[in-house]
Amino acid sequence: MLAIVCPGQGSQTPGFLRPWLELPEFHSRMAWLSACAGMDLVHLGTEGDAETIKDTAVAQPLIVGSGLVSMLALFAHPVEGFRSVGVGAGHSVGEITAAASAGVLSAEQAMVFVRERGAGMAQASAVTPTGMAAVVGGEAKDVVSHLEALGLTPANMNGSGQIVAAGTLEQIERLKAEPPAKARVIPLQVAGAFHTEHMTPAVERLSVFARAISTHDPRIPLVSNKDGLVVHDGTRVLRRLVSQVSNPVRWDLTMETFKAMGVTGLIEVPPAGTLTGLAKRALPGVETLALKTPDDLDAAHRMVREHGQVDTDLEPAWRLVIAPAKGTIERAPLDEGDTITPGETIGQVVTARDAYNVVAPHGGRIIEWLVSEGDPVSPGQPLVRLHPKEAQ
Repeated sequence: MLAIVCPGQGSQTPGFLRPWLELPEFHSRMAWLSACAGMDLVHLGTEGDAETIKDTAVAQPLIVGSGLVSMLALFAHPVEGFRSVGVGAGHSVGEITAAASAGVLSAEQAMVFVRERGAGMAQASAVTPTGMAAVVGGEAKDVVSHLEALGLTPANMNGSGQIVAAGTLEQIERLKAEPPAKARVIPLQVAGAFHTEHMTPAVERLSVFARAISTHDPRIPLVSNKDGLVVHDGTRVLRRLVSQVSNPVRWDLTMETFKAMGVTGLIEVPPAGTLTGLAKRALPGVETLALKTPDDLDAAHRMVREHGQVDTDLEPAWRLVIAPAKGTIERAPLDEGDTITPGETIGQVVTARDAYNVVAPHGGRIIEWLVSEGDPVSPGQPLVRLHPKEAQ
């Protein structure tokens, strides 16, 4: 199974777009997304210095735009990607790239949304001097307790021994002076305490814009960085894109879901490197590739062929409904032969603390249940097989 992952802020470096401009149509596509974003992304990605592209209002559209256009170099047509990719996800702002690539938003909607996200977060960051720092090493539980004692938020739980702390600059300085046991602190080149309560004004701003955005259900399974759940509903994806601005990123849970789903290959789109580094440590045995320049495309196309799940049948004989989370299944009173409608809830996955609805993205006639009442299930596990032509 092939996973495509999209990086977040901090992954950009000066000039990273330069080699991509050698590809046919890359310049014109980036120019079009520049118009949507209201800034010259081609210039910023080639000539912008480190300080310029560190600006939140600049960095976020630049990262999403480059990821979307590079996806077209990876797959000649979106349908090819939908047939090959088993799962997608994005880290922080990269979740917008993933959502648009999965068909939830159009590229134009994504660029307007990320423009407003970046501007809103930049304004929120200007209210109080805040920042972030990576804490590498130490016991995760001890690190979190130490951060909370200093008034900091564990804003990114990245797995592989890395937790990103966020808070005021004063709190960050104290963390540097008093690191957790067996851990080191690395200040990050970001302009605010992202994914914390400091970003609440940006959430309010995005909530207004989100009400005017139409969505589609994702064409591939999307794993949410909020909690590692597989999200099938487009409106729910959009709501999570809004709320994640002030909520911690749980990339550790995202990678646990990849493991449970059986991911064998992982490609990170530009500006690539950070997420593949985390995956190499957290997902042993999974082939990874950071798509940094067009020179990496041959290796990427090979991985698509070897790990992708190509389905050439445009009229499938059946479809699967999969589990959104790890837990036990409670089935709705539906039997084999019953017909369900698109968006219908067919049961719940129950965990120790929560219950998550199992929603059928497609309607159809139930051919067979693949699990029994009370069975343990994992994220992405098939639950029901449907015959699609019976959906009316």
